Amino acid sequence: MTRGGGIMTNENALFENNVVYVAGIAAGEPSFSHEIYGEKFYVFNLNVERLSKSYDTLPVLISERLVNIEKLNKGSFVEVEGQFRSYNSSNNGRSKLVLNIFAREVRIIDSLDNIHNRNTIFLDGFICKKPNYRTTPFGREITDILIAVNRAYNKSDYIPCICWGRNARFCEKLDVGANLKVWGRLQSRTYEKKLDDRIIKKIAYEVSVTKLESDSEVETEKAVT
Repeated sequence: MTRGGGIMTNENALFENNVVYVAGIAAGEPSFSHEIYGEKFYVFNLNVERLSKSYDTLPVLISERLVNIEKLNKGSFVEVEGQFRSYNSSNNGRSKLVLNIFAREVRIIDSLDNIHNRNTIFLDGFICKKPNYRTTPFGREITDILIAVNRAYNKSDYIPCICWGRNARFCEKLDVGANLKVWGRLQSRTYEKKLDDRIIKKIAYEVSVTKLESDSEVETEKAVT
């Protein structure tokens, strides 16, 4: 990947099928996540500006070996290259899909002024759940899809994606198991969920698809930002 969101094409295929570039402002200090074989990992949220000037707040998982953690502070301008990954987390008998950006490169920079495309993702995977087509109260067509993207060591990441307009109509007809390539951006959105007698606010992360390809057919749709 190159600065500004260009996507590398000569890397190992298992790195090419899940490629993320984001640039934004650190929303807080990194916090310790876990340690594997003596390597410590930290997580922090990155605010990435949309065209509408609102922000997507995206979780980033980084190794202490990529950047000096002490220099990564709230308000830092940060570039991240990596992959969008998932894992299952269990809490009180409930299982949920946890998503974050697994960083392969992290850079603390002086400014975001010269970075115009601050949020890009490419995925090459397989539909693993029947696409869900729906319309909003304002008549906007949407299809939710879940894509399984292969990872090393026989693992897979399960990535929620959302398609709009004619892309939504196109994906509605695809079968489970179909190979799908998608281009878009990562987005966060808040929603409310009833848990026992409480209403709690939660955050969902998904890929807003701007272009997709399946069986040599290409469809594009302007993303909602």
